[in-house]
Amino acid sequence: MLNIPERTRLTGGLDISRLICGLWQVADIEKDDGPLNLDSAADMLEAYAAAGFDTFDMADHYGSAELITGRMLSHVPQGAVPPVAMTKWCPEPGPMTAQVVRRGVQERLDRLGVEQIDLLQFHWWTFEHPAWLDALHEMNRLHEEGLIGALGVTNFDAAHLALALADGVPLVSNQVSFSLVDRRAAGALSELCARTGVKLFAYGTLCGGFLSERWLGQPEPENIADWSRSKYKRFIDIAGGWGAFQGILSAASGIAKKHGVSLSNVASRWVLEHDAVAATIIGARLTESEHRDDNLNVFRFTLDDADRAALDAAFGQTDPIPGDCGDEYRRPPYLTASGDLSHHLSAVPSALTTSPAPARPARQRASSGSVWEPLAGYSRAIRVGNRILVSGTTATHGADRCVALGDAGAQTTYILDKIAASLTALGAEMEDVVRTRVYLRDVTQWEPVSRAHGRVFGDVLPANTLIQAGALVGDYLVEIEAEAEVDPSLTA
Repeated sequence: MLNIPERTRLTGGLDISRLICGLWQVADIEKDDGPLNLDSAADMLEAYAAAGFDTFDMADHYGSAELITGRMLSHVPQGAVPPVAMTKWCPEPGPMTAQVVRRGVQERLDRLGVEQIDLLQFHWWTFEHPAWLDALHEMNRLHEEGLIGALGVTNFDAAHLALALADGVPLVSNQVSFSLVDRRAAGALSELCARTGVKLFAYGTLCGGFLSERWLGQPEPENIADWSRSKYKRFIDIAGGWGAFQGILSAASGIAKKHGVSLSNVASRWVLEHDAVAATIIGARLTESEHRDDNLNVFRFTLDDADRAALDAAFGQTDPIPGDCGDEYRRPPYLTASGDLSHHLSAVPSALTTSPAPARPARQRASSGSVWEPLAGYSRAIRVGNRILVSGTTATHGADRCVALGDAGAQTTYILDKIAASLTALGAEMEDVVRTRVYLRDVTQWEPVSRAHGRVFGDVLPANTLIQAGALVGDYLVEIEAEAEVDPSLTA
């Protein structure tokens, strides 16, 4: 019988447990009761590590989780292999200088008390603000300097993970929601992982405890106070509701009885059997009873064809979670612990500046700060009444760097983010776009460009023209212009 979790090698120097101990509960515990005692909490982590659960995941906003882990690491005898400490840096969007990044990384190093972070994962709120690429490239420089062992991201969709990789960022992982209820990661993101070797860390695999025998056949809960359960109840609601969820529980329960394991084991096993998944993240219980032995059961059985068919039949009675991984943080329906995040996103500073046109005060224009806008005499976008015109837009980052060289699909993703930012600056949304024109250097690249366009406009369906332009300037493979009309009834 297996007495420790299976392991996997994420990189040449990073060997991890396939059951990662997540420390998000630290923030929830400390919210009401104050900071945990570092020594006693570290002792609890040491017990996990001694039992083979030696990979820990935390973040800059998980209360004192980094400090607790640092205290545990300080107890490791000299010469012994220390547990793996993975953390996240989640900066507020804004100017992203080398100093800002180094300060964020150094704070992680100081709190963990280490000279190198085993794996640093990066989160970004909205891709309309392009500083996320600056942050990742600066993090890579610190990786090359030796301060970071490996780079990962969290809550990135497939398109933006592909863009980062195409732009030369050596990412090894992406941490996303993945469960019997939220199956988005099994689609485009897993396909990308198969092509690139990036691995997934799955969180939410037990949906905050809802994927257990406790909820089978039970009435729908009301007035949920626990932040984790309130979050995953939103996932259940959007996936078809409590009745459809009971179908998943019933199918998983039958499989669990067949194999002599728990329903939760079946939920975790289903995720772990996806090739893209390196590990699932389980909550490390610091003040409650532990379930380490039950968690090990996920490695003591495998799902067969009949098991998968039963789950697929249950899935067929549910609705897919909309969008791609991470969209729950960036657009409706917001499926987060705090619910609607539009107030948070509206506070994100715009990457563009707006001003009235001097000769035509009724016109508003947006500028991206490119040196070419004043030299060549144009605006990134201009609004006249309820009509907004966005200039031909390329994958230019900063002053003059073309991102994702040689990858037309990734360049399109970046361009559409710039167009979205232009519209937002002038009071519109991508849903207001009525026409786009796409210019291609090489017409054979039409498919990845069209797929990227469809990912954004699949529900909007604007009029579109696709043109082979031949030799675009510089290294650009794609250029896109857009036209939007804002509904007058929605204009303040």
